[in-house]
Amino acid sequence: MKVVVLLSQKGGTGKSTIATHLAVCATRDGKAVALFDIDPQASAAKWSERRTADSPPVVRAGAAQLPNLLQQAKGQGADLILIDTAGHADASSLHALQLADLVLIPCRPSAADLDAIEDTIALAQRAKRHKAAVVINAAPVRGHMADDARAAIGERIAVAPVVLGYRSAYANAWIDGRSVEEYDPKGKAADEIRALYRWMMTD
Repeated sequence: MKVVVLLSQKGGTGKSTIATHLAVCATRDGKAVALFDIDPQASAAKWSERRTADSPPVVRAGAAQLPNLLQQAKGQGADLILIDTAGHADASSLHALQLADLVLIPCRPSAADLDAIEDTIALAQRAKRHKAAVVINAAPVRGHMADDARAAIGERIAVAPVVLGYRSAYANAWIDGRSVEEYDPKGKAADEIRALYRWMMTD
């Protein structure tokens, strides 16, 4: 069973959006997957409430519940657990990091986000047992902002090879609890999520 934590100390990076899309992608790939939402804002849980499909399951939880929840998931044969954390430094994020196999750090390629990511990188690197990588998210589909961000961040931490573009499909799918694969399965956003999922599962 693989445990992937979505981490960001800055709000608005797309953490919950990425978590939900990856969870659906895993479900469509035939994996037994669950998403644990420990963010007090509960964005992923609210997305799930709007969703008509029963899967993937999204469980609202506190950080203290994670060890037992992971043990139960492993006993039930889960392949993948995604954990959506709060958008600020708190004890729950630290708890989640101690349980992670992989930490994904979403970051928009803007100066403000690049400035803010330093604390998140430092937090992720405090726990040594996992791998960590930044995911460039909401990148302009034209221009070189994503490449510039990758170069700047890559000096300090690994960067996922898949860049998620600034595409309306992500927001449109979110409205009624769908993923981009369900909203527009042949679209570029769906291709990006599938590529990120494949990388995540083989990393």
